[in-house]
Amino acid sequence: MGQTEHPLPLRERKKIRTRETIRRAAVELIESNGYANTTIEQIAEAAEVSPSTFFRYFSSKQSVLMTDEIDRLTVSALASQPADVPTIQAFRRALQITWAALSEDERTFETRCRRLVLSIPELGELQHVEHRRSAAHMGEVECRRLARDPDDFEVHVFCGALLGAVLTALSASPDMPGAVFRALDFIEAGLPLQRSRTAKPGQPPESQLG
Repeated sequence: MGQTEHPLPLRERKKIRTRETIRRAAVELIESNGYANTTIEQIAEAAEVSPSTFFRYFSSKQSVLMTDEIDRLTVSALASQPADVPTIQAFRRALQITWAALSEDERTFETRCRRLVLSIPELGELQHVEHRRSAAHMGEVECRRLARDPDDFEVHVFCGALLGAVLTALSASPDMPGAVFRALDFIEAGLPLQRSRTAKPGQPPESQLG
C-alpha cells in the first residue's frame, strides 16, 4: 500500500500482492454471498491460491476482514511524530499521512472493508478484541514516543478512550477519514454537549417523544 522511498525486495512485494488479492477476493465474495455463505475454500479459489496458502497469510475467515491496514500504518506514522506534539494532534497528523499515502483505489477498498465489518453481527465480539489489541499497541508506541513508562496508566487510558471514540464514530458512519476527523474535532473541543433547545425542563427532546 502506498509508495516508499526504498522499494521492497521482489519476494516481499509478491507477499503483499498475494495478501491483498486474498483480502479483495474475500470482500467481493462476502458482499455478494453473505458472510455465513462464504468459505475459506471459495476465497482461496477466487484469489487463485490454495487453502494452505490462505492460511499462511490469515488464520481464519474473520481475520481476513479484521486486518486493518489503516490502523497499522497510522500507528507506525504516530511513532515518527515529534515528542513535543500532543497525542491527539500527533494521531491526527499520522492519520493524514496514512490517508495521503493511499491510492484512491486503496482508500475505496479500505472503506468498503470497514463498512462490511461493521455490518456483520458475528464479528461484534472480535471487533472488541481487536479494539483492545489496537489500543494496547498504540499505548505502547505512544509511551515510547513520549519517553514515558511502558505501562503508563494515563497514556494507555487516553489511547483506549481515543480509539473507542474513533470506533464509535466509524460505527455511526464508515466515512473515512471524515468520521474520524469529526470525532477528533469533538474531542479537541472538549466534548461539548448541549441540551436540545426545543426540550422543556424535565422533558426529553421532541425526537424522543411518541
